Amino acid sequence: MNSIKIFCQFILIIIFLSSCRTSINKEYPLKDLEKNIKDNPNPEKKRMEIKFSCGEDGISEYLDDGWIILKEDFQEKICTWKSVPATKDCNMEKDKGCKITKPDKIGEEKIYLLEK
Repeated sequence: MNSIKIFCQFILIIIFLSSCRTSINKEYPLKDLEKNIKDNPNPEKKRMEIKFSCGEDGISEYLDDGWIILKEDFQEKICTWKSVPATKDCNMEKDKGCKITKPDKIGEEKIYLLEK
């Protein structure tokens, strides 16, 4: 029984030592790699999603910079909120529990998917 235990420990040690090799730093031909990168520029296009809310509109800056609109979406959005008393005799300054927050102005949120 003791010899089996020693044999298992020996096998475990061999497995751990064989898996912990030192890494050898080989010099790869980086000159050829750099040459291929310069010859084949990355043809991937950049994509970006931007949002403008409540009357803001800055899409012309992106269009002037060379971006193209792929998709345009509009959603209704609450621009501002207002606090109103819950009852007629409610004092919002003294009793914070009687204050109700309601949407004040509802605007539009524009979502653009751009590609360059």
